[in-house]
Amino acid sequence: MTDQTAPGNADSAFDAVAFDVVILGGGAAGLTLALQLHNARPGTSIVVVEKSVRAPEAAHKVGESTVDIASHYLRDVLGIEPHISDLQLEKFGLRFFFTQGDNRDIARRVELGHARRTHVAKTYQLDRGRFENYLSDELSAAGVAMWVGHKVEEIDLTGGDDRHRVRVTTPDGQHRDVRAHWVIDASGRASLLKRKLGLSKPNGHNVNAAWFRIDYPIDIGEWSDLPSWHERIGDGRRSLSTNHLVGEGYWVWLIPLASNTISVGIVVDADLHPFARISRFEKALEWLREHEPQCAEVIESHRDKLLDFKVMRNYSYGCEQVYSADGWCLTGEAGIFLDPLYSPGFDVISMSNGLITDLVTQALDGADVDDLAAIHNNVFFMVTDGWLPIYEGQYPILGNARVMSAKVLWDTGVYWAVPSLLYYRDQFRQLVDRPGLVRQLARMSSITEPVQRFFREWYAVEPRVHADGFVTYYDFDFMIRFHEGMVADLSDAEVGERLAGNLDELERIAGELVAAVLAECDAAEDEARRAQAGRWRADKALMRLVEIYRAHDDSANAWITVGPDGLAKGGGRDFSIRPYSADPAALPETDSDRAAGALGR
Repeated sequence: MTDQTAPGNADSAFDAVAFDVVILGGGAAGLTLALQLHNARPGTSIVVVEKSVRAPEAAHKVGESTVDIASHYLRDVLGIEPHISDLQLEKFGLRFFFTQGDNRDIARRVELGHARRTHVAKTYQLDRGRFENYLSDELSAAGVAMWVGHKVEEIDLTGGDDRHRVRVTTPDGQHRDVRAHWVIDASGRASLLKRKLGLSKPNGHNVNAAWFRIDYPIDIGEWSDLPSWHERIGDGRRSLSTNHLVGEGYWVWLIPLASNTISVGIVVDADLHPFARISRFEKALEWLREHEPQCAEVIESHRDKLLDFKVMRNYSYGCEQVYSADGWCLTGEAGIFLDPLYSPGFDVISMSNGLITDLVTQALDGADVDDLAAIHNNVFFMVTDGWLPIYEGQYPILGNARVMSAKVLWDTGVYWAVPSLLYYRDQFRQLVDRPGLVRQLARMSSITEPVQRFFREWYAVEPRVHADGFVTYYDFDFMIRFHEGMVADLSDAEVGERLAGNLDELERIAGELVAAVLAECDAAEDEARRAQAGRWRADKALMRLVEIYRAHDDSANAWITVGPDGLAKGGGRDFSIRPYSADPAALPETDSDRAAGALGR
């Protein structure tokens, strides 16, 4: 990565170097945006200002796990598949192990994840140091100016048609000025522009995190010798998943990296697990001994290979505005950060960078972008504000395998059916011209918000004794439909039809879930469960979903029925907690088994 001044031009009037775009921050968000802008409008002069010189491999940064939107962005939008396929790791999906007993036997825990590799769309684990160094070298070779070792000292947003001014300090302590039509803040949590403009916006999601890297490829697949546990996986390696060890109010991530290291993180609800318990490595290790002793034992055996340790307190936050027609934007963590659960960080970057690229290129081509900036702001917050209820107040649910399994399936299904579908077909950028899609998206809150509330209320009355189960995403036909539909080659009109159909199906699925749990609680001996059933019957939003389900009731399409012993019954399907057997042949055939032959997975 070199320090380049060209292709900007000297601006003698201001004794500065002039560019079309200055990007403040050379991490993943800034580098990918620079590449997207360059690809979209090759004549654009861009400078990336980054205070660091070069990231080490296994760099200590959040955002190593990608899911469908981000993977599509990297592979298909940016066109860097050779790097992510050859020099990063192909991921085996998101995998969850729910708490059971003392958490000393991984094979006794309810497990949710893929049984076979899916070829609907590959996802990846990113060694961020390797990834960012690659992007920096590619940008330098393409003529993008990379000012490394430079610290931003001052930002002057002039407004009007004049170029903004950014003053930086060079590695040798000299001042250097940049003039640019557009200033993009990709400075991460430094949030240079957000702080300057007073755009900070707290949210109600109070969570903390600690994470570290171990210079050893810890393999969760080696944590049990039980043959039947290993035989659950027909094609793939558990160690390549983003593995989640979850319990009440917390989850622990295990993410393998291509540099033969592993990233380990602890994420906790601040009200249930005080920050002081994880604020230093020794404290975090003691916390793991209490809550995840099997994991703690493995880490202790390799503690001499500890590479680093970092904490992040109250890490979730929002922002009042991210795009302005006055020539500035925020992307990545410089704008918002929701939560690392389900790995949405790079998804947010992917969507934001696409909207910024559209806004900036149109403006540089002479278009009036006042309305477009406002619309793109609304689109961005419509999506991200809709994601926040997935997390806010939901961390206690992690402690119940049955409720959380349903929630993971629901959240993943919604993700494939709506935002992923729209992103794969490049619809977010076009919503300004697609009022029909906007009307369809307006339905989302009436579906998802009552369901997220329902999960909290179900958790409060649901027994917590569950063990020895395995469920896969493809156990359910609707999950296969949503996932395959996400990548389907559809016209704009067909996308609108598919979205409307997906929303209809989500309403029916939600109604079936509520109806099944409601019937069980009605029949329960526990007074608290019966009382909760009464409250649900008075909830108009929930009962609307139940009525929709009952109007389309078809037992052949049932995705969940629940029995009082916690095992799924009836309808020809298992749900969440599948009967465990030492003899895999004794397990009922599931949709994942049937689909494997039909879909080549």
